[in-house]
Amino acid sequence: MKFDGFDVEAEPARKRDLEPFGIPRVPATIVGDRVVHGWNPKALAELVGARYEERTQLAPAELARRLDAVLVATQRAIRQVPREQLGMKAPGRDRTVRQLGFHVFRVSASFVDTREQGHLSEHWFEESPPVEMADGEAIAQHGETVRRRVAAYCARPGWCDGMVSTYYGPQSAHDFMERTTWHAAQHLRQIYWLLDRMGVQAESPLADAEFDGLPLPIEVWS
Repeated sequence: MKFDGFDVEAEPARKRDLEPFGIPRVPATIVGDRVVHGWNPKALAELVGARYEERTQLAPAELARRLDAVLVATQRAIRQVPREQLGMKAPGRDRTVRQLGFHVFRVSASFVDTREQGHLSEHWFEESPPVEMADGEAIAQHGETVRRRVAAYCARPGWCDGMVSTYYGPQSAHDFMERTTWHAAQHLRQIYWLLDRMGVQAESPLADAEFDGLPLPIEVWS
């Protein structure tokens, strides 16, 4: 199926395409006057008239374990980034590797923030690391705080029950946890890609099995 895809980091003007639909940020898929906002494979299939096969989601406890593994691996990876390379970006992308490492932890913390505050704000994902997080070690230490907070929340009874409100619509907490996990995992893949371009071999990279069962994009940069 042919389609036109636009990367709003590379072409910021394309964000104007979303304005008539009241959509604050990507991802979004538009067909005529119909739109699907956010990652919703079933709705996307219906939008384009494709067949959708239901799949089995990983259980909440397994998602929590996978997310914790992603956070630990991100701490290892961001510590490996040479200070002089912290401003490196992928071609056509606006986030530096320093921002990308911070973003992994912000995405992960957003699950707890949403559960506690009642709504996922689109602005959270636009936050950048404060100036005092000047190197990979500082970002990794921040990541440990996030990791402990997420782990403590996921140990609560009923931590993944019910629904949540997000800027792209209501979601089950289970769906939102899955999205949080694969979102963080996808950015970890990107950090590995950047390390490789720096000539740095990732230390104990996350095993491929830890990505199995997550609805990750095929491409590292998609």
